[in-house]
Amino acid sequence: MKSTIQSLEVSFLLHATEDGERVCAAVRGLIAPQALFKAEQMEGHFGNTIGKVGLHLDGEEATRAFGALVASMPGTLRRQFARDIDTLVDEHSSLYLRLDKQKLVNGTVDAGADDAVRFKVKPRAFLMHGHARDFFRGLLEGE
Repeated sequence: MKSTIQSLEVSFLLHATEDGERVCAAVRGLIAPQALFKAEQMEGHFGNTIGKVGLHLDGEEATRAFGALVASMPGTLRRQFARDIDTLVDEHSSLYLRLDKQKLVNGTVDAGADDAVRFKVKPRAFLMHGHARDFFRGLLEGE
């Protein structure tokens, strides 16, 4: 059977005061223990160093990672995302989730806004038939 997810992208910012390996380890623990992140250094408004960290997975690897991500979420969070699906899926059928980075480092999976780990999940087009929201709602609700 073909994978249901075409790609999964993960991105987050690392500030100079954060332990980058600890953050990466927390994200790896959610999606894939062997995940290798790519980082680039940027300069913040006040001259501080900011790291932009990212990861791109395709095919079966993306499908497994998304399954692990959903399995790591508490039921209340999955239901919240399923309820808010209309605001989380774009016109290209991609799902966008944001998890609180600091809570994640401390072992809790919760929605985030400002300082978040961002996930972009693109499904296989042949599965959509124009119904990406229903597809993702079903995955989040465990159907």
